[in-house]
Amino acid sequence: MTTAVDTTQKAPPKVPRWLVRTIWILHRSLFRVTRGRIGLRPATSSQWGMMRLKTVGRQTGKARVAIVGYIEDGPNLVTPAMNGWAQPEPAWWLNLQANPETTVELLDGPRKVTARAAIGEERAHLWRKFVDLGSSAFSDASAALRSGETTLVIFEPGRGR
Repeated sequence: MTTAVDTTQKAPPKVPRWLVRTIWILHRSLFRVTRGRIGLRPATSSQWGMMRLKTVGRQTGKARVAIVGYIEDGPNLVTPAMNGWAQPEPAWWLNLQANPETTVELLDGPRKVTARAAIGEERAHLWRKFVDLGSSAFSDASAALRSGETTLVIFEPGRGR
């Protein structure tokens, strides 16, 4: 599916892959060193939030952690399954496909959730909510950097881990 790029949107950042990975490592380290006091933020109507996502490695069975951006849609949390806009799907999404019940950490504490992919009109509606934030991180221009449509992962209140 080809998406027309809205020229009024912010241009996607041109950040080298090594820098993206370094920022991720530093972000997780900052969260760990401050014992969670720094590193997460709530989603608002004008800004995406940051949550800590726990998964279990689909091949290793080891605990994995990622900090990802999200928005709220009613009781659900939604995040794009992107790998810093690089091509491979992120490992956390592959892990969730194998085991969708997990836990996310928000500022107000952990939440047990079940992950699934948004499809069709639901996906279009949720993607528009990300784009409407006006962030270059979540724009049609950024999405066009990938060869295929970016999966939007919905975390529904659930059994979790």
